[in-house]
Amino acid sequence: MTEQLIDTASARDRKEDLYTATPAQLIWRRFSRHTLAMISLWFLLLLGLCAVFADMVAPYAPFEVQRLRTLAPPSGIHLFHEGRFVGPFVYGLARERDPVTARVNYVVDTEKVLPIQLFYHGDDYNFLGLIKSDVHLFGVDDRREQINLLGTDDLGRDVFSRLMHGARVSLSAGLIGVVFAFVLGLTLGSISGYFGGWIDSAIQRLMELIRSIPTIPLWMGLAAALPIAWDPLIVYVLITVILALIGWTHLARVVRGQFMAIRNEDFVMAARLAGASEYRIITRHMLPSMTSYIIAALTLAVPEMILGETALSFLGLGLRPPVVSWGVLLQDAQNLRSISLAPWLLSPGAAVVLTVLAFNFLGDGLRDAADPYGQ
Repeated sequence: MTEQLIDTASARDRKEDLYTATPAQLIWRRFSRHTLAMISLWFLLLLGLCAVFADMVAPYAPFEVQRLRTLAPPSGIHLFHEGRFVGPFVYGLARERDPVTARVNYVVDTEKVLPIQLFYHGDDYNFLGLIKSDVHLFGVDDRREQINLLGTDDLGRDVFSRLMHGARVSLSAGLIGVVFAFVLGLTLGSISGYFGGWIDSAIQRLMELIRSIPTIPLWMGLAAALPIAWDPLIVYVLITVILALIGWTHLARVVRGQFMAIRNEDFVMAARLAGASEYRIITRHMLPSMTSYIIAALTLAVPEMILGETALSFLGLGLRPPVVSWGVLLQDAQNLRSISLAPWLLSPGAAVVLTVLAFNFLGDGLRDAADPYGQ
C-alpha cells in the first residue's frame, strides 16, 4: 500500500512538472526518448569537435609525404604482446617486394612494439592559424614508423589525418551554405506567401528560372571559367555561395505554401487587429508556427549541401587540391585498381554516408520533438 502511494505521488509530481515545463524542456524530453536521434546528436558533436580540432586530432600533417610507406594498410591496435598486457600499441611494418610482380607488400614486424602515446609532441602546426603548438591527440615515438589508423594513400600521406582535415572543409561548406540558403528561402518564401499579388508572381518566376538551370552543365562551365591559379579559399567561398543560391528555392516554395495556408488564420487576424506590423506578424507569429518543419528542413539541408560539395569535388568541378575535403579525397578511389589494392581509400565515402544518416536521424527526432501536436 505504501509503495502504491509513493508511485502515485511520483506520477503526480511528473505530471505537475510536465504542466509547468517550458517549451524547450518539453522538446528536449521528447527528443531524448528518440534513441537514434540521440546517438546521431553525439556522433555529430564528436565529428564537429574533430573537425574544429583537426590539427590536434590528426597525428600528422595532411600533406606530409612518406615515400617508403605508400598504400600502407591500416595499423591494427593491440593490447597484448606474447600473452602479456602492454597497453594500446601497434606493430611496425616491414617492406617487401614481390620478385615476380615487383609489387610492394607490407609485413607486420611483431618484434617492433610501438606504444601509442596520448597527447604526443609531434610536428608543429598553427591551430586555426593562430596558436602554434605541437601537441597531437595520439602518436608513436618513432620517427621511422607511423600509426596509420586508415592506412596511407599512393603518396604515403596518412588517410586518417586527411579525413579529419577534410571534415573541417566539407562540414563548414555545408553549414555556411545552409545559412545562406535558409536566409534567402525563409525571407523570399515568407514575403511571397504573405503579400501575394505581383510580388508573389515575381518571386515565383525567379524561382522557376533558377530551378530550370541544369546544375551539372552550370558547374562544368564554372569549372572551365575559374582560373586554376585562383586561391583555394576564393574557390571555397564561391562553392558555398553558389550552392546556397541554387539550394534556397525548395525551402522558399514550401514556406510560401505554408504562409498562404495560415495567413488568414485567427491568430494572424488578431495580430493585425492589435496593430502589429507586418514584420512582427511574420517573424513572431507565422514563422514560429512552422518551427517543426523549419528544424527538419534545416537538418536535411545540411547533408544535401555536403553531398553537393562532395559530388562536385569528386567530379573535379568543385574544390581542387591542395584543398582537402571529402570529395577531393574520394578522387583517389576513382579507379578499380585503387579500390582493389587499397579499399581504405573509400573511408571518406563511409564518412559521408554516416554523416548524412546522422543528420537525417537528427532531423527526424527534432521534427517529432518540436511538433506541437506530439505526445
